[in-house]
Amino acid sequence: MENTSYIALSRQNALWRQLDVIATNMANANTPAYKAEQMMFREFLVDTRSSNRATGGKLSFVQDTALLRDTREGPLTKTDNPLDVGIHGDGYFQIETQAGMRYTRNGHFRLDETGMLVNTQGFAVMDKNDQPIIFAPNETRIAIAGDGTVSTENGVVANLKVVRFANEQNLRKAGDSLYETTDAVEVIQRPQVVQGMMEESNVQPVVEITRMTELLRQYQAAQNMIDKEHERTMKAIEALVPRT
Repeated sequence: MENTSYIALSRQNALWRQLDVIATNMANANTPAYKAEQMMFREFLVDTRSSNRATGGKLSFVQDTALLRDTREGPLTKTDNPLDVGIHGDGYFQIETQAGMRYTRNGHFRLDETGMLVNTQGFAVMDKNDQPIIFAPNETRIAIAGDGTVSTENGVVANLKVVRFANEQNLRKAGDSLYETTDAVEVIQRPQVVQGMMEESNVQPVVEITRMTELLRQYQAAQNMIDKEHERTMKAIEALVPRT
């Protein structure tokens, strides 16, 4: 296969993976606190037989290197559920799972049968002392202040642990809106949280559809290049190979 076709195929592979990322964004447009992602690409140069010559060159391919997460805050929606908590600005709630500590911005919490504050999967929400937050059976008026202080009619119960990281891009998806990392956490002493609010996904469907349309056009253009190159090669073979 000619170099032109190889280069076009590398572009198509990169576009296909980028389309997968956009499709994932679209599928999570209504997932609480979901962060949109996009591919990062770079030029990948390959030596040719002429690379060491004065007039020689290298083949330029497309290589996807990483996923870049859009960490901007999503819009906050009022739910009036006292156990829903949204975060303004930086920060993640710390959740204790069977696999270790995980982090999330999805503040859709509830009480389990023991009175413990848990996320939608039933994992404990941590306080600043790395302890689960547990309410007494007679405590019904739960209030969460802007700094994360959790209290009831009986007084202060705990303080929500909200943490941040030096580089949020190092967070890895762990499923169910949770992230995992080996990076050190920094506890935010005075977080900005809002009771009765939920952070929505920051995916912009119109923008994603526009990107998808443009990528499809680029994919078709690369396919047209491959088809024309194949046609040119076949014509060259017919012209050069003698007929018997």
